[in-house]
Amino acid sequence: MRTRTPIRIRTRTGTALYGLLAGLLLGAGLLPATTATAADNGTWGVFPTPAAGAAMTDRAYFFHQGAAGTTVQDSATILNSSDKELTFRVFATDAVNTPAGGAFALLPVETEPKGVGAWIGLPPETATTVTVPAKGRKDVPFTVKVPADATPGDHVGGIVALNTAVEGVRQEGKVQVGVKRSVGARLYFRVPGPVTPGLSVEDVRVDRSAPLLPWVKSARATVSYALVNRGNVVVEPKVALSAEGLFGREVLSRPARELKLALLPGQRIELSEPWPDAPQLDRVTLTVTAGAAAYPDLTSQSSADFVAVPWPAAGTALILTGAALTFWALRRRRASETDPAPIPDPAPIR
Repeated sequence: MRTRTPIRIRTRTGTALYGLLAGLLLGAGLLPATTATAADNGTWGVFPTPAAGAAMTDRAYFFHQGAAGTTVQDSATILNSSDKELTFRVFATDAVNTPAGGAFALLPVETEPKGVGAWIGLPPETATTVTVPAKGRKDVPFTVKVPADATPGDHVGGIVALNTAVEGVRQEGKVQVGVKRSVGARLYFRVPGPVTPGLSVEDVRVDRSAPLLPWVKSARATVSYALVNRGNVVVEPKVALSAEGLFGREVLSRPARELKLALLPGQRIELSEPWPDAPQLDRVTLTVTAGAAAYPDLTSQSSADFVAVPWPAAGTALILTGAALTFWALRRRRASETDPAPIPDPAPIR
């Protein structure tokens, strides 16, 4: 896992803002289908320590299980691939999904963990810094002490190595922000007990854009929706889209497809996708259906109704009609003003 973390630096224009950036680990399942590789940015990496006598590990992430009140031990390795020694701040933290898109992210060092990151105990020396020699490695043992009141299910976090060196500076308005990089390895921990997968689809909406001349060009739309993991285990969602027009006519059918992301317990994400050939004149019901391959009985649906009208064309027609009526009314008024006044009949003489 890689991230760039802004830090405070003094400038002539003031003190820089302290940004919080979580690093992204894009789309991956809980169990890798191929040989595991370390979380690496090309300069250093963090991964589970290989077995004694082995040069590399076959674990991409940490996977553990332990009942409430137990303690699990493991070790993380920081590998320095550069030609100079590097100094790191090593810390444990919690994982989240980024609200937009659902990418896997580990919270930055400034955010205090409240989940599995708080269960992880690191050696005392990591409270300051850890130096790794050039082309060398450093093994960092750690423990996971499961609280007695830990809830069953999946708890996800990671162990991060944050380079203490500022690797760049960027301007943000009148201040400068120094950039540090970090790499982290995921940690999945399951507390045994009832497994209750939960997934819901919420806030379905459709945003349309119609062409000026209807049916000459296609109308376009964007389908947006939220996925919420209301269970206690990680799910890998798949989503299908369907839409019906008037009289049940099918106007959209997209079969279920894997989203290639791991939705963590308690997380809510916002997703969107294009609809390039949306209806131009119809009353439509769009339905989003979500499920998970690992849990066949887990399904959720949510719908949104909308009326498709070629508004630009309709607005143009309305303007032209209004202009024509105005012109007609003015002509009638002018014609009435130029007509001679009628001469009244003379009164009869008696």
